[in-house]
Amino acid sequence: METGKDFTHFNEQGRARMVNVGEKDVTRRNAVATGKVLVSRDTLELIKSGGMKKGDVLTVAQVAGIMGAKKTPEVIAMCHPVQIDGTDLSLELDEEECAVKITARVSCSGKTGVEMEALTAVSIAALNVYDMCKAVQKDMVISQIRLEEKTGGVHGEYRRRVI
Repeated sequence: METGKDFTHFNEQGRARMVNVGEKDVTRRNAVATGKVLVSRDTLELIKSGGMKKGDVLTVAQVAGIMGAKKTPEVIAMCHPVQIDGTDLSLELDEEECAVKITARVSCSGKTGVEMEALTAVSIAALNVYDMCKAVQKDMVISQIRLEEKTGGVHGEYRRRVI
């Protein structure tokens, strides 16, 4: 975990503010985020077979995640509207872990990054998996939503260390 850095979303009086990115250079920016929804074996089989009454869980969650990336500044208070170039969201079933694994890749050319868009895409996709499956299982667990990597901007590259 990074420590010792100033929080940028507070003004001199300690009040919340949106960071001014007006003087920053436009650079190519990418972010990858992941997360998972832990489900029961029965739920996993219903998702796999297309047996959920609400429909195709993975397709609905994929589209919802992409929509979430586009709506990020509407739900994250200090997030700048970003002209996203692309969002690629993938969901896969992990039989061994009994989970739906979610990966979001978001890119733009801009003055601020797309980490929040990638994290929001994963979060919204996970919530949609939960919503689509809650009729058959209430104790699903949404977990490990995290930034895996990002490129671009003054802070350069970040890749999550595998522990």
